Amino acid sequence: MPGFDVNAARAQRLEAHGAAWSFQLDGDTFELPTEIGHRTARALRELDDSDVDGLLGLLLGEAQFKKFLEHDITMQDIAAILEAYGKETGLGLGED
Repeated sequence: MPGFDVNAARAQRLEAHGAAWSFQLDGDTFELPTEIGHRTARALRELDDSDVDGLLGLLLGEAQFKKFLEHDITMQDIAAILEAYGKETGLGLGED
C-alpha cells in the first residue's frame, strides 16, 4: 500500500483554494495565506486572545500590516474579515 503523499495533498489544496485569500479595503488589496505553516501556528498560539494586531501582523506580514494600519478600520470590520476568511479557508481564528 503506498504511503500518504503530503506534497501531492498540499498541491491539490493549493490548486483548489490558491495560495492566498484576498480582501479589499479602501482600494487596497490585502492577502492572507490559505494555509498556515506550523511556525506561524506556534507564534499565533503564543499570542494573547485579544492581540488583534499580533494576529494580523503574523498573517499579513510586516509590509502589508503596515499598510493595513494606515486605514481607519473598526473592530467590527476586522471581525467581518476574519469571519469571511474562516469561511473561505476553513481556518477558524479566534475560536476555542
